[in-house]
Amino acid sequence: MRNCFVSLTGTATTVPSTSQCEGKILQSEDFRRFAFKELKRATMNFWPDGLLSDGHFGSVHKGWVNEATFAPASWGTGMPITVKKLNQGSVQGHMEWLAEVKYLGQLSHPNLVKLLGYCNEDRSQCLLVYEFLPQGSLENHLFRRGLHFQPLSWHLRMKVALGAAKGLAFLHSGNVPVIQHEFNTSNVLLDSSYNAKLSDFGLARMEPMDDLSTDVHAAPEYVDTGHLTMKSDVYSFGVVLLEILAGRPALDKNRPSIEHNLVEWARQYLTSERRISHIMDAQLGGQYSLACAHKAATLVLQCISVHPRDRPGMEQVVAALEQLQDTNETGASGQSDVRLGMEQVVAVLGQQLQDDKETVASGQQKVSGGGGGACGFFRMCGGGRQ
Repeated sequence: MRNCFVSLTGTATTVPSTSQCEGKILQSEDFRRFAFKELKRATMNFWPDGLLSDGHFGSVHKGWVNEATFAPASWGTGMPITVKKLNQGSVQGHMEWLAEVKYLGQLSHPNLVKLLGYCNEDRSQCLLVYEFLPQGSLENHLFRRGLHFQPLSWHLRMKVALGAAKGLAFLHSGNVPVIQHEFNTSNVLLDSSYNAKLSDFGLARMEPMDDLSTDVHAAPEYVDTGHLTMKSDVYSFGVVLLEILAGRPALDKNRPSIEHNLVEWARQYLTSERRISHIMDAQLGGQYSLACAHKAATLVLQCISVHPRDRPGMEQVVAALEQLQDTNETGASGQSDVRLGMEQVVAVLGQQLQDDKETVASGQQKVSGGGGGACGFFRMCGGGRQ
């Protein structure tokens, strides 16, 4: 497969065709160019209490704007926004900023973070303005549980996985695909309904990172050669899906040494439905069937295949997850039917016991098929006394 990139510095950017996907291409006038003073007011001069995160290339802040005009609004009024502020003098950071504007500014899809606008004043102030996603990152929900982040249910985990897969499939669907490059739980963000949206397209660099040996989400061929393809994203997705199932990060040195690398440790358990429970997040309890967990584990194994040619495409991953979601819903319906059946059994048994009481009170011997109420219950459930 050829090495596919959308150029960061070229004069034109090629994006996926609308005939191939549910998203659409946006023109540059569809997002706003903000003045730096507007974003200072919207974030209350980048108020520390509004700081969402702080990284090597810059900081991320919460702000507020008028929903209709995008003019700065008082704190807590109007529409919340996310403002990414690039550290001044960061060449790599500026390349990432440019990539975000070129990629995300021209792409629209339900599973991509929406870029609302940008600021670039004399290249000294480079900022990006996004929609605000109140549930934060998948990383926080999986690995930083506490008062603010409760464990995600099985249903929500599969919903997030499917949404993220759809986002990647859309990015891969064009004649010159956009490659996410460093897909991980930190750049899967969640809206108020836990719909997944991909972010950080600036990480799709033209040059490989200096050191890939410690990147547990990176595909083996990329670590070895620096050669990046769509199947590299598929591998990274498989690692993230494994993290979703296990509820633990891909690299965790707080665990026994044999379990430091999640992918290496989990492979031995992913092939057997009987052993899959060894790697499943204990917080999930009995929310899933072993059959469903095994299907998800099989998909993980396919995605993290050592050879890129053995990995599915993201469209195939989406289809597999949609089938798994249908299975989950069918299983939930079946459980409802079982509960309903047991309620009917209890109602019948209650009526039978009431009849027995009335019969005893009247001094009559009630015979029902040669047995009393309890024996009748055993027969009704398909069993009997031995």
